[in-house]
Amino acid sequence: MTHLIATFFYVGHIRPAPGTWGSLAALPAGWAIYALFGPWGLIAGIVLSYVLGVWATGVETKGKVNHDPSEIVIDEVCGQWIALLPLAFGAARQDVDILLLWPGWVAAFALFRLFDITKWGPIGWADRIHGPTGVMLDDVIAGIFAAIGVAALAALYHIVLI
Repeated sequence: MTHLIATFFYVGHIRPAPGTWGSLAALPAGWAIYALFGPWGLIAGIVLSYVLGVWATGVETKGKVNHDPSEIVIDEVCGQWIALLPLAFGAARQDVDILLLWPGWVAAFALFRLFDITKWGPIGWADRIHGPTGVMLDDVIAGIFAAIGVAALAALYHIVLI
């Protein structure tokens, strides 16, 4: 069970770039959660993925030298869902189909991957924390940065073009 969670239903075994595949897999899963439960359901999914991710990562890496193996992608899923929050709340507030906000989906994915890969500032700090908390926390922070970027781009779009 922990391997299923940590690899997000084995998506983490897709090569190359399992983190990118995990982030991509998070998009339809995030849409499904939003479609069924709304933006607050997505927040519940984020919390659940974080808690289960810390637990599953801890079990999967116990006694191993590598504390963050590439096949563990539940952290990318959690962070990617955080990056989607501005879209979820914006779509719900305006009562529009969240899929119509496709430029925001592209921005959320691209910004999250940018921050997750480059590990700027506090993302890099969190990445250096060994153990399951560090594995999850760097992606949570990358997701927060990406969400801020998505919100800023949406505001810019609305100010300039609408």
